[in-house]
Amino acid sequence: MSLTLRPATPDDIPALHRLVESAYRGETAKKGWTHEADLLGGQRTDADGLAEIIADADKTLLLALEGDVLIGCVLVARQADGSAYLGMLSVDPDRQAGGLGRQLMAGAEAFAAGTLKAPRMEMTVIRQRTELIAWYERRGYALTGETQPFPLDDERFGLPKRRDLEFVVLAKDLSPTL
Repeated sequence: MSLTLRPATPDDIPALHRLVESAYRGETAKKGWTHEADLLGGQRTDADGLAEIIADADKTLLLALEGDVLIGCVLVARQADGSAYLGMLSVDPDRQAGGLGRQLMAGAEAFAAGTLKAPRMEMTVIRQRTELIAWYERRGYALTGETQPFPLDDERFGLPKRRDLEFVVLAKDLSPTL
């Protein structure tokens, strides 16, 4: 497959919103190998949230396109300490388990190391998503031991189906090896 990565623009928001929601929530998400639909209902994000990300100079939403078709995305954000944050990794559920997530992560890491000059990439994952954490560990990420609270009562991030959700932090060194 010929994959093109490019930064999102405001014109991409409707298609981007559909992609993210289909990858994270509801019945369409359950087509993929991993999803949050059993942990969270409601929305993953909204058009206003995506517009805020796109307008923020420290954040880049990279889109994965096959021709003109949006098939994936990933957020890369510059953090105050100079590291980068990876989030909102989304792959069309019908295309999951085909290597696209790996390609998106590689593109995000290259962007973070090359464009942002970030020595390290971090991410947060819901602790209960053990299969996803294991997938990231196979990609070179390691649990840091740090946890962060999940915004349980903020509907912008979904409606929890259980109250014990929390994030774990994973990190990967992006410094070139000699």
